[in-house]
Amino acid sequence: MKNLLKRPVTAVIVGCGHRSMIYASYANCHPDELKIVGVADPSEKTRRMAAETFGLKDDAVFESAEALSQVPRMADAVINGTMDKDHVRSSLPLIERGYAMLLEKPFAVNEEEMRTLLQTVNRCRGRVMICHVLRYTPFYEKIKELLLKETLGRIITITTSEFVAYDHMVTSYVRGKWAKEADCQSSILLSKCSHDLDILTWLMGENLPVSVSSYGSLSLFKEENAPKEAGTRCLLDCSLADSCLYSAKRIYLDRPGAWDGYVWNAYGCVCPPAEEALKSLKTDNPYGRCVYRCDNDVYDRQSVMLRFQSGAIGTHHLIGSAASAGRNIHITGEKGEIFGRFEKKRLHVKLGEPSQDKLFVEKIYDFSDCDFEGHGGGDMRLMHDFIRFVTGDSTSVSCTEIHDSVAGHLAVFLADRSAKSGGIPQNFSL
Repeated sequence: MKNLLKRPVTAVIVGCGHRSMIYASYANCHPDELKIVGVADPSEKTRRMAAETFGLKDDAVFESAEALSQVPRMADAVINGTMDKDHVRSSLPLIERGYAMLLEKPFAVNEEEMRTLLQTVNRCRGRVMICHVLRYTPFYEKIKELLLKETLGRIITITTSEFVAYDHMVTSYVRGKWAKEADCQSSILLSKCSHDLDILTWLMGENLPVSVSSYGSLSLFKEENAPKEAGTRCLLDCSLADSCLYSAKRIYLDRPGAWDGYVWNAYGCVCPPAEEALKSLKTDNPYGRCVYRCDNDVYDRQSVMLRFQSGAIGTHHLIGSAASAGRNIHITGEKGEIFGRFEKKRLHVKLGEPSQDKLFVEKIYDFSDCDFEGHGGGDMRLMHDFIRFVTGDSTSVSCTEIHDSVAGHLAVFLADRSAKSGGIPQNFSL
């Protein structure tokens, strides 16, 4: 199919956060494909910055998704990058208004919300694509291609793991916006690993799960594990500011730029002068707190097991506070296996070889020459597919149309339900 619009897709950014602004930046590189014509955000400062970035006039700037939905449809699509808990609430009126939508993951924070959103999409014949960017990376696309070719034959097991680096863990899930499930309305499995459960169910295709079970806990970042010398704030009353692995000084001051978008949001996401930064972390900045004395309650480790219709077993492991970030995958089938570490940019495929001199043959796929900027190269590939999705062109095998993303989300909701009930298996039913 061809571009039926014969012009750039027009889009409004709703929730002008880090992720949505990255997706919107596609318009700067490909102005013939995408044009940003409006923004909506509750923060006046944020929406003004976004409006200036894209040269928008006042009548194209809105305080909320609801305000945008009250005027006649002004664009082909919406890029929805609101907070997790706001995704469904902000999406419903815009789908009703007729906008196509690119919606940040997770697209809902519980099963009830998920089904409400799906009902609206179905009733309005809405077009919604989910930001599961990992599907679009060369690494995972190759795995999908191999499985579609039945390279391994029948799948027996599929195991994925995500290691969250300690600086990321404490910044986002101990001190940050995703630390308390009641506040963000999202578990760590949902906010961090919805990518991974999506990958796992996507690779299995029409072979859906039949049951899900899980165990998890908050084991490290709690009061009882605080060193005797620890204070309440790293730079106020703690003698370990220069040696503690999780010190705010080490992570946010000694490594400027690494987490500025989180820690210095009140300063325009730029670290202020040294004296002001020090005062902030000593007083009211939540990122200056001791990680053992925060109000966090999300898990820092969790394991999930899925039993599929074919009898195959899938597992996913979330490991918080690892030395370095990474995603592993290992798939075994009746003919061989595929395994690799995402960050190493290599896949190993081993197939059984019944010859006399070897047990297997191995082929290595090296992605070192591929563009790995932006989620392993997935961000801009996803945007390219979204443009095709909106215009009616053929999309890729990675396309994350909302109905194709339901299995991964439901697996997360059931896993969390299982973990909170002591690991009791939950029946999977779409």
